[in-house]
Amino acid sequence: MPDNVLIYATSNRRHLVQETWQDRGEAGGEIHAGDSLAEKLSLSDRFGLTVTFTSPDQEEYLSIVEGLAQKQGLDLPASELRERALKWERWHNTRSGRTAQQFINHLLSTL
Repeated sequence: MPDNVLIYATSNRRHLVQETWQDRGEAGGEIHAGDSLAEKLSLSDRFGLTVTFTSPDQEEYLSIVEGLAQKQGLDLPASELRERALKWERWHNTRSGRTAQQFINHLLSTL
């Protein structure tokens, strides 16, 4: 993470441990549902931010894979790395930075 980035974690929950009626042996949902709703909205309300994670297109995904492979020192021909990354992406039905990292972790464990 860059030196100029600072992350704050906050919570609007008065009850930090989520409780459900089922925890008390009764039927129903969460006891403090208002706390959960406030927590979900707090980032946007406090900072006016909405954080979205869009799926990269195929070339972006492959670029992420290549960058992670290089960072880990994987010595695999680029064509083979790309082919295996695309196969992994199809097998897991998603294309994301997380998928790319999981693919690299898998390669590291099998090579």
